[in-house]
Amino acid sequence: MQFHSDLERQLKGYGLTTAHILYRLPDFESVLQTYVWQDYDLAPDFPEMHKFLDFWQCNLDGPLHSVRYSHQRLIGPNEWRRVIGELRLH
Repeated sequence: MQFHSDLERQLKGYGLTTAHILYRLPDFESVLQTYVWQDYDLAPDFPEMHKFLDFWQCNLDGPLHSVRYSHQRLIGPNEWRRVIGELRLH
């Protein structure tokens, strides 16, 4: 599905997902490095995050140690409503 803007994604239910990834350095496996990934994604399945982690495991040398993530919908159905009138105060 192709979206033209971040607002369109948010209106379709996407929220901002942040993943804090710990991985081992290829040459020094006792050393952990951190990487932060952030994108719009759909809870609870998180297809975008899973696609990124699959790419990581197939193409990058640093093996994953752990992934901690948070997710926040930025626009919910109850926060978006059509305004019919306008009141101006001078």
